[in-house]
Amino acid sequence: MSKRCIITGKGPRSGNTVSHAKNRRKRWFKPNLQKKRVTIDGTTRRVWISTRALRTLEKQSDR
Repeated sequence: MSKRCIITGKGPRSGNTVSHAKNRRKRWFKPNLQKKRVTIDGTTRRVWISTRALRTLEKQSDR
C-alpha cells in the first residue's frame, strides 16, 4: 500500500532544495499522513489520511 491519502489523494512530490548559493539538489516533499481508523461503506478500516482531511472529518463529525 502506497503512502497516499485515501480521501484527498495527496502523495509524495519531487522538488529541489535550493541553497543560499542557488545550488539545487533533488528531494521529496512528503505529505503529513496519519494512520486513522475510519468507517467506509459500513466497514471500519485503518487507512492513511492527510491531516488536512482529518481536520475536515473532525469538523463534519461535530455537526
